[in-house]
Amino acid sequence: MSGGFPDLVREAGVVGCGGAGFPAHIKASSRADTVIANGAECEPLLHKDLELMVREAPAVVRGIRLLMESTGAKRGIIGVKKKNTERLGALSAAAQGAGVEVLFLGDFYPTGDEYILVYEATRRSIPPGGIPLDVGVVVSNVETLRNMSRAADGIPVTSKYVTVAGAVRRALTLEVPVGTPFADAIAAAGGPAAPDVAVFAGGVMMGSLTTDFAQPVTKTCAGLIILPLTHTLVTRKTLTPGAMHRIGKSACDQCSYCTELCPRYLLGYEVEPHKVMRSLSFTATGEDVWNRYADLCCSCGLCTLYACPEDLYPKEACDKSKADSRMRGLSWHGKREVSVHPIYDGRHVPLGRLMKKLGIETYNVPAEFAGMSLMPRRVTLPLSAHAGAPVRALVRTGAHVRVGQKIGEYSGDRTGAHIHASIEGIVTLTGDGVVIEQLEERSRQHA
Repeated sequence: MSGGFPDLVREAGVVGCGGAGFPAHIKASSRADTVIANGAECEPLLHKDLELMVREAPAVVRGIRLLMESTGAKRGIIGVKKKNTERLGALSAAAQGAGVEVLFLGDFYPTGDEYILVYEATRRSIPPGGIPLDVGVVVSNVETLRNMSRAADGIPVTSKYVTVAGAVRRALTLEVPVGTPFADAIAAAGGPAAPDVAVFAGGVMMGSLTTDFAQPVTKTCAGLIILPLTHTLVTRKTLTPGAMHRIGKSACDQCSYCTELCPRYLLGYEVEPHKVMRSLSFTATGEDVWNRYADLCCSCGLCTLYACPEDLYPKEACDKSKADSRMRGLSWHGKREVSVHPIYDGRHVPLGRLMKKLGIETYNVPAEFAGMSLMPRRVTLPLSAHAGAPVRALVRTGAHVRVGQKIGEYSGDRTGAHIHASIEGIVTLTGDGVVIEQLEERSRQHA
């Protein structure tokens, strides 16, 4: 299993569904003593992991067992929110039968951060700048594990669970072909419930904001949160980085609330956003002194969107500092010892309180799985939509492809993931992706 399973995962094009899309076959090829399934789902309003675990509990558990066998792990843990206990009865039963533990977590943000999840599950602290494997742990999103289970049967990744919520007629979760336009998924939710809206792809805390609804759902997109253009979260996000930094430079009074509520700081890491804010007032060597306090930031956004009493932008200052350090070739240096803050458990930010501060509590409604089959007329599959190298297209314009057919591959000596056709149709190559149109749609256009 340890030799064949990673190859099956690689051929299926499985990547992490909960973050940057790290190729899953690399984790399947590693050695660890513990595998953790991340079902914490802490982004406000997102429910796709919960709905997947309700619908496909056996596949999730099978995926974690396969990953345990592949990595040599003796312990398997599924981390889920305690508030979802009743809906996860089937998952708990399947896990118990397979010798996998279910860890019930508090409803705070960001429970799904892998540093926090590893600590909550094992009481191990990942080394500063390290990864879970440094402490003998492999972490995978529950949807990734479902895809690994399917990969073992030779089924490639062609679909994606997404939640569509916020200012829509009906919040829901559905499974769509990879590459489905945002507009089609939003239409399935009844369309926008406001005249002028934008969408946070991936969530309001760590996702990206766009008004381009032609963008495609990728393997890493957890959901679409639609908000009016006048919403505070939208107006703040559309401010230019330069303006954010100028405001911070002039208004930050060094209260340190951003640091005191920083999840990584509370775990004992040298992340101090209030000190990073000082870098906005320095140049050259002085700036470098404060930039180092951003190196271990996880970009969760809690400092900017919750902690700061003046509505400043410490997270964005940390982003700038990390980019500046990379540009200058500076690597992290600091204390290696990690000692969890004594008040770590007392400073968790409840998800309900966070949603109230964000002004989205009225959108906090169930987004249960919709029993519908969404089949877009056109999908767009980017050649670079996950961690690692872009893939090379294996098809030409005009080719007829079928669902599951490999249409892009990466070089075997590099990190990457193959892509497969998610609908049947005719191919058009663009500069950075593969577009597939259903045959009837293409016939209409050329009629």
